[in-house]
Amino acid sequence: MTHAANGFPLEVCHFANSTVRAGAEEYMLGVLRHLDRQRFRPSLACPSTLIDLLAPDLPPDVDLFPIHIARPTQIGELRRFSHFLRDRRVQIVHSHQFRASLVASPTASLSGVPVTVETPHIREYWRAGWKENYTVDRIAGHFVTGYIAVSAANKRYLVGEKRLPESKISVIPCGADLRPFTRQQSAGQALRRELGISPSQPVLLVAGRLEPQKGHRYLLDAMPSIRGEFPGVVLFCVGEGSLMSELQHHARELGIAEAARFVGYQRNMARWYALADIVVLPSLFEGLPITAIEALASEKPMVATAVDGTPEIVVDGVTGLTVPPRDSTALARAIVRLLREPELRATFGRQGRELVEHSFSIERMVEQIENLYLRLWQARTGTPIPLIDAAPQSRMAESI
Repeated sequence: MTHAANGFPLEVCHFANSTVRAGAEEYMLGVLRHLDRQRFRPSLACPSTLIDLLAPDLPPDVDLFPIHIARPTQIGELRRFSHFLRDRRVQIVHSHQFRASLVASPTASLSGVPVTVETPHIREYWRAGWKENYTVDRIAGHFVTGYIAVSAANKRYLVGEKRLPESKISVIPCGADLRPFTRQQSAGQALRRELGISPSQPVLLVAGRLEPQKGHRYLLDAMPSIRGEFPGVVLFCVGEGSLMSELQHHARELGIAEAARFVGYQRNMARWYALADIVVLPSLFEGLPITAIEALASEKPMVATAVDGTPEIVVDGVTGLTVPPRDSTALARAIVRLLREPELRATFGRQGRELVEHSFSIERMVEQIENLYLRLWQARTGTPIPLIDAAPQSRMAESI
């Protein structure tokens, strides 16, 4: 393998050990799709299960290395990964979530990779016992060159609770490709007809994996109260997960089975956002939710829990309404208020689109990540970084 005389493109390997396609994986996919190919040559090391899930949207020039390292004791797989990094002469390893960084960052550092980056993505509320003091995180952090905090709240968590060095942490808010999420009124109307929803029926949408973190149960508990004022309201739950059967059973217990519809994973989210009158995010914790970026890009008002980085995008009274987590009564009250006030919904939707265009585009996020890669590379190697005119056609996103 050869490199240009000026050292570009730099070899960047993204590493994950998850086996589901969720927010962190969408973030990683966005970076892989939009990296400037004049500056960076990307590869992806992750379980084959995740490769299959991402395959429809992965650019063809991303080299794939199927590997699943869940624990630091998997010596054979660690050696395989080390050989891959050395053979490919990888210069930057970017891991997603701490559990991935725990195995990838030390392996990369010991394999001679100059720069290791970790995006932790979320607050780890499930930590208990000896894991709660984050000692392992700080030990592993010696092998991490730089951290990306996806929100200001995420940085406060990394510094204040994990006690990671603030000098290593850069706040780079999540971004999304906004182009598919322009107003699609006709698509929403078509989907209404397809689903048998009348034009007058209010539609709520929650998009996210059916896992405890996302708080679906509290939204279901709010539905009887909402239906008391809006009997025709329908809730669509988009996503899959371990709680599917449990949540469906709970909806039947509440007597709202016909009003709470579970439609599984959907690739074309733009038309589902177009269907909705309000997008709801009842999460118990978040990093900075991509769902919120996509919903606001679709000019849909939101009701969301005020957790972690969510209020940085669902700004109370500006792009939506925020409520405390685990509070079904507050959820119901906020949703009913927005259903009563169509003009307020339109205002929040318009202001939401303006906010994401200004601060949460995928182009803005990836540009900041690229600049971080280059700063860390220069600091670690002392190699001067020549200015490169990154022509639009060099960005994979322009050709997808």
